[in-house]
Order: sequence, then structure tokens, then C-alpha cells
Amino acid sequence: MNYAEIKTCDVANGPGVRVSLFVSGCTHHCEGCFNKETWDFNFGKPFTDEVIDDIIEYMKPDYIKGITLLGGEPLEQTNQQGLLPLIRKIDQIYPEKDIWCFTGYDFEKDVIGRMMEEWDETKEFMSYIDVLVDGEFMIDKKDLNLVFKGSSNQRTIMVQESLAEGKIIYWQP
Repeated sequence: MNYAEIKTCDVANGPGVRVSLFVSGCTHHCEGCFNKETWDFNFGKPFTDEVIDDIIEYMKPDYIKGITLLGGEPLEQTNQQGLLPLIRKIDQIYPEKDIWCFTGYDFEKDVIGRMMEEWDETKEFMSYIDVLVDGEFMIDKKDLNLVFKGSSNQRTIMVQESLAEGKIIYWQP
């Protein structure tokens, strides 16, 4: 897996001050995407154990609320495989910090309905995600007034609560 960028003090992609990891590789190719260079799975730099260690160190300060995974597409299967060692380590070292993930996939249809059934890593991956912003960016539904999302079709989902309840539970700002 490759990654495009790491922001060590991000306030735009989730609540509080966060570390944000932009992964490379996306098959959605949304019109109006703000990060087209990350569509290429080979863009950026290799995601190594050293990079994981750097991210763990970036998350150390008390003022860092959590990490946000975006891209690219974190839920592409190869990206899930690459990210699992990181989010396992975050969960172990910083259980009080939350993990947000942005995806163009639909939570019910794609994540629960297909990926969790077909890919071994997805069930474990989702067990670490606190909040998932789902849905492709749609230029005709772009709304700059939305909190932590780009278009009105996207949803901000409390993952663990939604899985436990068997219905979508929305995150409230």
C-alpha cells in the first residue's frame, strides 16, 4: 500500500485536532474529487512499519483526539490490508482516541452487504472504526455548509453502535 500524505494537526476531517492519513488508490473516480492524484494505487510513498511508528508518535500528545483515514479509498481491499496493522496498534496503545474513516462505499450495501461477507479483513477493520463517513462525493450535491463531508448524500455513521443495533445510528456534532 502507498500513502499520499500525513497531516499531523488536522482540524478539517473530524472533531478536534487529529492525525489524518491520506491513502493512495481509489476506484470510485468521483467527478469533482479534491484528491484525484490519490486514485493511483502507486501514487505517493510506501506505507511501511516506520511510517506506522511515526503515526503512533504523532498521536501521542494529549491534544490529539484521534486519527482519520481517507484518501484515496481506505476501504479498497489492499488498503484495508495495509491499514490493519496501524489501526490494531492505535487501538492497543490509544484506546481512548477515536478512528474516523471516509469512504465512497455505502455502509449497508457495500461494507456490510458485500465486503464483510467476502473479505476476511473487513470485519476486523470495521471493529476498530468509530465513525464512518460513507457515500461517493457527488458534485451536484456539494454543500460547503456540511460538517465533515462534501456532499449531502454522504452520511456520518457511528459504526459500533450501528452494528450493535442493526440500524444506522448517526454521529451528531
